[in-house]
Amino acid sequence: MSLSSYRPTPSLLFLAVSLSLAATAHAAPQATTLDAVQVTAADASAQARAALKRVPGASNVIDVAKADSRLSSSADVLAYQPGISAQSPGNEGTKVSIRGSGINRGPGAHASGIAVSLDGLPLTGPGGTPYELLEPLWLSRVEVLRGANGFERGALALGGAIDYVSRSGRDSGGVQLHYEAGSRGYQKRGISWGGVSGDVDYFLAYTDGEFDGYQRHARGDGKGAMANIGWQISPDLQTRFFVRYRETNHETPGRLSRDQIRNDPRAANPANLAIDARRPQPGSTWIGNMTTLQIDEDSSLQAGLVHHTYPMDLGESLYRQQLDYADLNATLDYRRRHPLFSLDSETTVGLRVTHDLDANVRESLRFASNGYAAGTHTRDFRHLGTQSTLHIGNTLAVSDRLRVQTGLALINTRSDVQVTWPTDGGRLRDHDWDYAPRLGFTWQHSAQAQWFGNLSRSVEAPHPWSMIWGSNQFFGAGNGPSTGRQSTPVAMQNQTATTLELGARGEAALGRWELTGYYAHVNHELLSVELQPVPNLFVAENNASPTVHRGIEAGLDSTLWQGVPGRLSLRQAYTFSDFRYRHDAPFGSNRLPGLPQHSYQAELRFDHASGLYAALNTEYASRIAVDYANSYWADSHVIFGSRIGYDAPGGRWQAWAEMRNIGDRHYAATVTPGYNDAGKDVARSTPGEGRGVYAGVRWRFE
Repeated sequence: MSLSSYRPTPSLLFLAVSLSLAATAHAAPQATTLDAVQVTAADASAQARAALKRVPGASNVIDVAKADSRLSSSADVLAYQPGISAQSPGNEGTKVSIRGSGINRGPGAHASGIAVSLDGLPLTGPGGTPYELLEPLWLSRVEVLRGANGFERGALALGGAIDYVSRSGRDSGGVQLHYEAGSRGYQKRGISWGGVSGDVDYFLAYTDGEFDGYQRHARGDGKGAMANIGWQISPDLQTRFFVRYRETNHETPGRLSRDQIRNDPRAANPANLAIDARRPQPGSTWIGNMTTLQIDEDSSLQAGLVHHTYPMDLGESLYRQQLDYADLNATLDYRRRHPLFSLDSETTVGLRVTHDLDANVRESLRFASNGYAAGTHTRDFRHLGTQSTLHIGNTLAVSDRLRVQTGLALINTRSDVQVTWPTDGGRLRDHDWDYAPRLGFTWQHSAQAQWFGNLSRSVEAPHPWSMIWGSNQFFGAGNGPSTGRQSTPVAMQNQTATTLELGARGEAALGRWELTGYYAHVNHELLSVELQPVPNLFVAENNASPTVHRGIEAGLDSTLWQGVPGRLSLRQAYTFSDFRYRHDAPFGSNRLPGLPQHSYQAELRFDHASGLYAALNTEYASRIAVDYANSYWADSHVIFGSRIGYDAPGGRWQAWAEMRNIGDRHYAATVTPGYNDAGKDVARSTPGEGRGVYAGVRWRFE
């Protein structure tokens, strides 16, 4: 990295914002997300699935609007999907990983390794991905581009891209009431209203809910509202505005040892209880616009702009941290079909900018300590960042069956990190350029089968906050209550990876299927480790020695029997993950901790022609290493569940009931690893949910 006397200035952001505003006056979104005609959620999902088949790599489309089970968090939304690991620690802070991205990031923290968007507008910023705005009841569908396949959206992360697409008046008309409840005080309520009036469509929604949690000291609640308003200004011009507001608060019960999970999984970590650990997020606001101009039948211009504020008031250690976060993010995408070498081709040029307006932290004592009263000011710091990605790609139709995709992305990262109180510690200002080429193909072997593959480079810049929390420089004696806190940020390198992906997908007598394999050489992987537990929690992130990520992702949706009474179907998702060091000095080729090597989910379902249905499901995960030394492991598990329900003809109302973890199996859902536990059973895991019964109902009025 090169150092300069730089404070992040949004030069590329200013360009994107200017063009966004210009496009707002002259422009409308692409048909897959903002269609000009009345469509249903199923139609939109089918269009998205068809569009993603043109991507030379693995992808998922999830119809959230058709869900008929509990929707409490992203873990419920992303279930039964090959290549995606999504586990909840008992609240909304789901740990999501694709191909080992953010493999050992603790649940509940800002996630990393995946570029997350809301309606095509970046949610992931330089500091990671907050989660409180991902309310499932507001979603129509989720589109996932695994690995390097998020390239066209400016997503260069190892894990790829996830786009959470909101409901709109065009696919969710009328008034809809939603209620679900279940074990351990779980309740969720929602009301929405959508429709179309001339050239304008609208969707408004409010949700709230609460839960007591599986562990003790795990109670939480949340509430919020959203609006999605689109205006078809002309046949070639459309604009859409998005507003989201949500506030959440939950207690943090902490991690448990393997013995505790086996014998008392509902316990809270005593240290968390002693400090009343909790994570209040007093209110996050998201205001955005996406506008697209169809320039002519062969070209379009799309511009997006979003302002995001998300303050936090954290009490998960001995220190209170009051965080003022605000981002300004922008996208600009130009797409044109044109001949190249006398062949049909399509070229895309895009710019994606994420910029921290504020990332300031005030730290103080939560309790009296060493003669200092509770509330004593201990430290102020800031960690600003800007990431700008310029990408250009081309898809060339070499023949009716073969399409070749080429691309190159340039990424510019800037950061300004400094501890500003009690003294001005060393100020770190970094400015770095990196690149990511891509080469891919799709081969339509037959009408029912397609082969694909790609070779790519991914780039992930370190989070500015990690340059403080990964520091080994501290305030020494004589600095009062600040003694022992990090004083000076340290420079870190970009994580890069070269990945080869090969796979196939299609439909056969067995059903709709996909099979993908990948192999990634990763350099300077950004890995985190818990160095100190609660109450003085300290989780650091640093660059690692070279690693390898390789795996297999397989999915199969089958119709086992079809007759006059109904249909018997089976859906299955299997993920094999092998993430290891490459000849690390202390750990050799040890497995990276945090995720199981084998993961399998399946559901057998019978749908009766009357609208009644019943399902049985299962989940298996192999054991998980809990430290980098691989000296201790969390247990493997197999759990079962069941569900029954009824969909009224015409979709006017729906009711369901389900039982989860029928056998009340005790298991670890997530692991936050340590460095070397020397074979000791250290508290590093959050327990999975025990046996629970849930029911829900949904009414729709036009």
